[in-house]
Amino acid sequence: MINPLTGGYLIEDLEVGMEATYEREVTEALIVAFAEVSGDTNPVHLDEEYAKTTRFKGRIAHGLLTASFLSTILGTKLPGEGSIYLHQDLVFRAPVRIGDVVLAGVKVEKINFHRRVVVLSCYAKVRNRTVLQGEAVMMVPSRDQT
Repeated sequence: MINPLTGGYLIEDLEVGMEATYEREVTEALIVAFAEVSGDTNPVHLDEEYAKTTRFKGRIAHGLLTASFLSTILGTKLPGEGSIYLHQDLVFRAPVRIGDVVLAGVKVEKINFHRRVVVLSCYAKVRNRTVLQGEAVMMVPSRDQT
């Protein structure tokens, strides 16, 4: 059951194995906006000529931009609105570039109903290649809090 106050799941309604995804194209405008918001103006993200001299041979998206797609899922879909990040582990496997379509996903792995905490595995893929993987720990509202 979705929490009527927030639109997110309540801890009692989560089950191991539940999944959610989010898909987004990485654009020039998105990278520039992320650089502005985060303050990360590393030229590997913003300057093609500089980026060509790196091991990536061209511009790449911020790793945390890609990771933010996980936050989209966790904060709006699963567990959803009303949940709070407690912890995130990430491993960046491959670069993401302008024009790539990122498919991010999460899956409920463990639930501690007493503590109202859920552990979710996380990933992001581009053309079926894993570019990011990790684990998120979220605090989730319960019925007795609503």
